[in-house]
Amino acid sequence: MSGRGTLRPGEQRLPAPLVGDVSVSFIGHIESPWSHEDCPKNLGAARARGGAGALHLRPELVPALDGLAPGMAVVLLYWMSDAPRDLLRQAPSHKPEGAGTFALRSPARPNPIGLGVVTITYMDSARGWIQVDAIDAVNGTPLIDIKPFIRGVDNPARGS
Repeated sequence: MSGRGTLRPGEQRLPAPLVGDVSVSFIGHIESPWSHEDCPKNLGAARARGGAGALHLRPELVPALDGLAPGMAVVLLYWMSDAPRDLLRQAPSHKPEGAGTFALRSPARPNPIGLGVVTITYMDSARGWIQVDAIDAVNGTPLIDIKPFIRGVDNPARGS
């Protein structure tokens, strides 16, 4: 990911920031072992490094956990607030020829929303605390949503 000031060869920035009229309320935050300097690039790397995490929900949202349980896979959406929001094309080290932002999983995007499919390993529903098997977000990252992963619905059709 390029810093805000320097572009790699082949990268392109958005000429002006996008402005919208939608607001998002964070439901809690993510606790992780990661800082900006050592955060894994994806959940596979986080799992390989033993990067379990925890989700801390706002107290008024605790009843929304009803139906979740250890062993379930869930989809997390989180806000990567420090990521650049103006890159249209990127040249990450694993893809030096570059690609458009929407063809990459980089946090640098117009809306820096992270997505991860994780497994719940422990829950304290009374406290609004969920432990997950891995997370690729820095400690303190705002949590947007938790959704159940439904294998028959969330897997793309063959050939897609």
